[in-house]
Amino acid sequence: MTTSLILSSGRRCQTALEAVHVFSYFTPEIVREFAAFGVEDGHARYFAERAGAMGRVGAGAVTATFHVFKHELVARHVPVVWERVTPEEAVAARLRACDAALRRILGDEAVASPEIAEAAELALRAAEAGERASRPLYAAQADQPVPDAPHLALWHAATMLREHRGGGHLAALAGAGLDSVEALVSHAAGPEGSALARRLLRTRGWSAEELEEGARRLRERGLLTADGTLTPAGAALRRDLEEATDRLDAGPWEHLGQDGTARLTELAEKLATRIAAAGGSPTGSPRAADGSAES
Repeated sequence: MTTSLILSSGRRCQTALEAVHVFSYFTPEIVREFAAFGVEDGHARYFAERAGAMGRVGAGAVTATFHVFKHELVARHVPVVWERVTPEEAVAARLRACDAALRRILGDEAVASPEIAEAAELALRAAEAGERASRPLYAAQADQPVPDAPHLALWHAATMLREHRGGGHLAALAGAGLDSVEALVSHAAGPEGSALARRLLRTRGWSAEELEEGARRLRERGLLTADGTLTPAGAALRRDLEEATDRLDAGPWEHLGQDGTARLTELAEKLATRIAAAGGSPTGSPRAADGSAES
């Protein structure tokens, strides 16, 4: 039986691992890798990076799996981005960028350390217990070969776990009756919201009018106040969403066990601190309304 301790421990571990994954979207190495293919637009790069493991998918698949982007924004870049960089090239470029960035941030000695190897082994053990059904981004990443180098194996596992939780979060959002815009607006309005969370409102392709219409729908449901903050009912809904996501994401942490999860959290939090100190990702990068980090 899943315990509240496992659920809370899993969420804390996933938060630490998030930093090990999400830095890859912000490094100069990833920008250079994709620029070499002629992909210089930030949205096009992000869609290719994250969707590459799924193969040559169209805009519809990206919109469905990424959830909070306006379809017209996605369609502006997908599938045309595959004419510049193939999905296979995008996956390889992403891995090369992660390798170079982690070596720059941590140093060659650190990436070859026993602690990195231990963290990779624990994270892979957790990730192997994920559920593929209804989680296409997790399933696609799980189909990729595990890199030989421990620091890249750790990044691979962190990516799998990130997409696993994200898939569960989308199911929770659907169950709560929140569409893409409502999910973004309610996320930015909540206590977990921040300047970076509010930035999501400006980078997902929705107009000011569409965002306001989403806010109006939330107000009609009694979830948002006139000044744009969550009502008690709205705050309760957001808490319920996170708890539902925890339950749907329990499998990897049950499989790893309490001791393994605690040890992985300890190792991942040390890495996350070093990555943040090196400017590897935005400080306090929040989890987006699709269960992923802002990127």
